[in-house]
Amino acid sequence: MPRLLTDIRPLRASAAYRRLWIGQAVSGFGQQMSVVAIAWEVWTLTESSFSVGLVGLAGLLPLIAGGLYGGALVDAFDRRTVALASAMGLWLSAIALVVHSVADVESVAFLYGVVAVQALFFAVNNPARAAMLPQLLPGHLLPAANALGMAATNLSFTVGPLLGGALIAWRGVEAAYIVDVLLYVAALYSVLRLPPLPPATPMPVPGLKSVVDGLRFLRTAPNIAMSFVVDLCAMVFAQPRALFPALAATVYATSSGSDAGASSLGLLQASPAIGSLIAFVVSGWVSRVHRHGIAIVVAIVVYGASVAAAGFSAIGVPGLLWLAVSFLALSGAADMISAAYRSTILQTAAPDEMRGRMQGLFIVVVAGGPRLGDFVIGSVAEVVGEPWAMVLGGALCITGVLVSVALRRRFLAYDGRHPTP
Repeated sequence: MPRLLTDIRPLRASAAYRRLWIGQAVSGFGQQMSVVAIAWEVWTLTESSFSVGLVGLAGLLPLIAGGLYGGALVDAFDRRTVALASAMGLWLSAIALVVHSVADVESVAFLYGVVAVQALFFAVNNPARAAMLPQLLPGHLLPAANALGMAATNLSFTVGPLLGGALIAWRGVEAAYIVDVLLYVAALYSVLRLPPLPPATPMPVPGLKSVVDGLRFLRTAPNIAMSFVVDLCAMVFAQPRALFPALAATVYATSSGSDAGASSLGLLQASPAIGSLIAFVVSGWVSRVHRHGIAIVVAIVVYGASVAAAGFSAIGVPGLLWLAVSFLALSGAADMISAAYRSTILQTAAPDEMRGRMQGLFIVVVAGGPRLGDFVIGSVAEVVGEPWAMVLGGALCITGVLVSVALRRRFLAYDGRHPTP
């Protein structure tokens, strides 16, 4: 049994990593409350899944710019300094949401603008945090640390939406925004307590050439590139979160009034993270799997099939919320496994002098893909309806992954004991 349960050695091995992990988990609760609040506010103002999908699109270009240039900053400057500066930007953005809510500003454009600013700072902050891990922990603990990181994220994805939905139903979106501001202090504290973390080989002050060099390196790193491609198949085609407000307000509404379905929305938002947390509890085996390429492909196929099944459940047995939640939880479990191995490939196969830029590209993929996916699936839903959009998205995800690995079969042979980019 101990071999099956979660490997928590990284938390014991490094106090700095432990504080960083706790800060990420705590602050994530508030961030996910804000995510639910923004989606719900846009839906109540527009009653359009397309408009909710535009929330993701609003942050896409800033995310790409921030990820590409932010990664270059991480390779050139102390990673603690970069993380702290970008964390302050995220905190100020959260405060802006509180101000807009208190002032009763009903503006979808304002919400899109805040999302864009948050995406920019997030795209700088996340690569800095990820590039710190190989400096805080030995290499053999990185798979377990990545699983722990996914657990922290998905714990917040579980508790945050559930509490957010309850708060919105009780006190409105303003309460969710205020809690986000308060809890994000934990993230700021965890970064402040870190020691200096300069890159092993400092690069020149980044400019366009530094960004281009990172893109050129990716051309010589087929395994890293392939890990990006298969994740894009999942996130662009089969990320259903933009559909949750409409499903909650129509198919799964549990009450009446202006906040009808807010609680159901919280549960739908949380369900993938619930599955991820269950997978995390029994993730002790993750560090013993060496064929990371095969593991990633299998996990993403399961993810796509689960999203499609959730869509079918909404068609065949509308109103049966627990069934959709179960399938979405399975998709979250599969995504957790995929993410743990994709992060490990990047951290072990990329050289230190490229690690920041690769982490920047990584965040463009893992955060930008879902944002583009919000727009894609929201647009499809306007034509075929939300349940069928999930079915089609899951099918396209599976097809895209299988076609990709058929064209690049060497990815299936990737061995974590001998990491090569």
